[in-house]
Amino acid sequence: MTNIKKIRPSETVNVNRDRLSALYSEMDPVAAEDMVCRAMEELALRMSHCDRLYRADKLDELHKSSKSMIAIADQIGMEGMARVASDVSECAAAGDRTALAATLSRLLRTGEGSLSAIWDLQDITI
Repeated sequence: MTNIKKIRPSETVNVNRDRLSALYSEMDPVAAEDMVCRAMEELALRMSHCDRLYRADKLDELHKSSKSMIAIADQIGMEGMARVASDVSECAAAGDRTALAATLSRLLRTGEGSLSAIWDLQDITI
């Protein structure tokens, strides 16, 4: 019997705490938390939407959807997620299906990790 190794890619989560702190300083804390929660929800929805677009082979729409995630992720300090969303957008625009499969998987991993990290930070005074 052959030993089969399973690859379990993981991503380093990069959340800019200074950006979050600035956001909470600029706004009323309740309004800032509401805005962060809405942004997180929107990113989760768009990640799911990007996955569906990829599976339906709608690369033009995937390009637009992933590109729209960049500003939202940046707004709440998810710099790593913003970079990966940009990579997905570029791969979709170029029609590079192999790179797109890899970068979209990375986006989903990075997004899940970033959303969890932001959620955990909400319990801490920013």
